[in-house]
Amino acid sequence: MKALCAALAGLPDKDATAALIRVGGKGSWHGAAGVRDRRTGAPVIENARFRAGSTTKIVTSAIVLQLAAEGRISLDGTVQQYLPGLLTKDFAPITVRQLLNFTSGLRPGASLGDTTEEMYPHRFETLTPAEVVAASVAKGPDPEYAPGERQDYGNIHYTVLAMLIEKVTDDSYAHQAAVRIFRPLGMQHTSFPDGPDPRVHGPHNRGYEWIDGKLVDVTDWNMSDRWAAGDMISTTADLERLLVGVFKGRVVPEPQLKEMFAVPKAVDATMAAPFTPFELNGRTVWAKTGSRPGYHTVVAATRDLSRTVVYSVNSTDARGDGEAIARRFAFPAFNR
Repeated sequence: MKALCAALAGLPDKDATAALIRVGGKGSWHGAAGVRDRRTGAPVIENARFRAGSTTKIVTSAIVLQLAAEGRISLDGTVQQYLPGLLTKDFAPITVRQLLNFTSGLRPGASLGDTTEEMYPHRFETLTPAEVVAASVAKGPDPEYAPGERQDYGNIHYTVLAMLIEKVTDDSYAHQAAVRIFRPLGMQHTSFPDGPDPRVHGPHNRGYEWIDGKLVDVTDWNMSDRWAAGDMISTTADLERLLVGVFKGRVVPEPQLKEMFAVPKAVDATMAAPFTPFELNGRTVWAKTGSRPGYHTVVAATRDLSRTVVYSVNSTDARGDGEAIARRFAFPAFNR
């Protein structure tokens, strides 16, 4: 607790304007520091909603694995089987499992920029998931590796998975997330924006990023192109519910649950679907990060849930060095 309090001390600073930390397991602690709004100096909101970024992939993976447990899809079934016509004949069969563990060989799709500086002028523009996938398909398959041979983390895999979810369920991805994950776990403050809506509705701390030497408010942003790969809005308490529910098998049953912790035997493979293992102080911690301009999120836990950590940091370089943020706001929780 002393180290975590020290991490929060002095906020806001040049690296973050606010931070929310929630620790659970054998003992619990939570803390918050910083400002809600730099313009007014209003204090941080501890139960604030925030853009959860790629922690969204936990939800997407869980829905797919639920459908597999129900026998509605097979993890060895292919994109070509479930989404006929999506890929051209140039592509070898790509399985659902390969999408889940980022070994599909699909190349990145369309984007509105690679950096926050590049994306900022386009923050209110709409790039649909269909356009994102079409651009990926137009690039053709990975020229060096067949599906399953190399892991290449990216949003494109989970964008296609969401298309598969909608096709199999004949329902929207957002509604499936609500009825399968959010409501059963009591995640009352978690949702997806209504299409291109750029606002974070409900109480929230504003996000800022350094752009051209100035600290710019980047809170309002159309994230619809991230969709099932990174468009979720949540709270630290709700993400803790998600983390505990998944790890306890309340969301995905065995044997499908093991897929979320199975790192594939592939070139460059470091993560499962979608958790990544880290060794900290002699124990394995499974984590998922998420970042959107102005917001950096982490969920992490030991497999036995003896220690859990969820944080949301209003980082001024949220898409930058995530490890530096984690060392400050998460690693201390695993000191014991």
